Amino acid sequence: MRKVYLILLLLLSIGCLSQNKQILYNFRTVPQSLLTNPGADFKYNYYFGVPLLSGISLNVGSTGFSTYDLFANNGVDFNTKLRDVLSSTSRKDKVILNEQIELFNGGFKVGDWQNHAYVSFGMYQEFDFLSYMPKDLAILALDGNRDYLGKVFNLGDLNGRTEMLSVLHFGYNKNIRENLVVGMRAKIYSSIFNATSTDNSGYIYTIPGTTTAYEQVIYSNSQLNTSGISPYIEEDSDVDAASDIQKKTFLGGNLGLGFDLGFTYYLQENIQITASVLDIGFIKHSKEVESFTYKGLYKYEGINPNFNDSDAPRDVYQEFKNAIPLDTIYTKYTTWRPTKLNASYQYSFDDSRGSDCSCSNDDAAYKNAVGAQLFLMTAPRAPIMALTGYYKRNVLSNLQLKATYTLDSFSYTNIGLGLSTTIGKFNMYAMADNLLEYRDVSKANSLSFQFGLNFIFKDNNEPF
Repeated sequence: MRKVYLILLLLLSIGCLSQNKQILYNFRTVPQSLLTNPGADFKYNYYFGVPLLSGISLNVGSTGFSTYDLFANNGVDFNTKLRDVLSSTSRKDKVILNEQIELFNGGFKVGDWQNHAYVSFGMYQEFDFLSYMPKDLAILALDGNRDYLGKVFNLGDLNGRTEMLSVLHFGYNKNIRENLVVGMRAKIYSSIFNATSTDNSGYIYTIPGTTTAYEQVIYSNSQLNTSGISPYIEEDSDVDAASDIQKKTFLGGNLGLGFDLGFTYYLQENIQITASVLDIGFIKHSKEVESFTYKGLYKYEGINPNFNDSDAPRDVYQEFKNAIPLDTIYTKYTTWRPTKLNASYQYSFDDSRGSDCSCSNDDAAYKNAVGAQLFLMTAPRAPIMALTGYYKRNVLSNLQLKATYTLDSFSYTNIGLGLSTTIGKFNMYAMADNLLEYRDVSKANSLSFQFGLNFIFKDNNEPF
């Protein structure tokens, strides 16, 4: 029974998504911005993050409904609320959760600030979850098929993945010309657990029969691949979860490879364009692999089938299990990471340097900047997109601010704010999205925050 419950849970809540970090992107006073663009224009001498505290982020969101719609204490029956949510959403609506914690992070410069290279390294743990709204199946489970004769319920809604993994990474960033910085980052993935179900198909429909009361057809071609989960669902399992996760975090899980690419190009000293592509990579799942399949065709003719009545003249439940059996297989499989694309245009103004300065391109020398950023990410059904406009300001020499306004599928009123301050060698940053929703978070469609502590060491010859 433990396997059955697990399969049902995963089939109803599968997917994978990494969030858009539009506030962090191109916020160059924060070292973690290198993770969003390995080709960022980065001129610190060296830095290192406070272990486990250098980068913490959480992002939750849903389209089509909020927590308030389901759990408001307003006297409305929960089933009524659930039906209202189902009627107002489509199979494209989704719920997401992303969590990321940096275990360690650091970097150092090679060469002088005018013609330097930069080496960075680190490891972080990440959890991704996305569930598309399985609208047809939810209706079928809630109301049955009595009032939906002739409707085809689509089993292809079950499509996506969820995963916890760690990422060990090494980056290299280089000024190859005065106005061009390029970078790349190599990654080693270690999957702690994964559940993947893609390319599913099938249907359920019921119609009035020609010789009997009803004709019901169920066709299923579904498969759920899992890795790293089987030890926990075995009968009498005594696996030490904390020890097992720790082992898999430090390259003891299913391994994979990936890379990031990025650049910063100055059209003029105060005009820059940037772009990055992240997580071009894969994971090969070969350890603790267990896959479950529901494949087959079941056709029933008669009155509404009863799967629970032991006195029924026909054992329809056994017939169903024989026609569409639950099989378990142990085959290796490969998953591809969701690839993310960022691109931005920025105009800087209000030069804080003297008029006789002949410095090279450096947007940090300007007090203000405005820009726009585009974000795209691959997803099981359609790419995830977001467009952000932003304003950056050097409030003080050691205090920087970035304000954003983002349009995406979760909200049209997403206002975010990021602050970065460096006192001596100590750097702290904090960022939050959807600030208007904090008046009542239960009604929010999405919320996110990022926080981190670093130590940054600047070269005295650098112009900022």
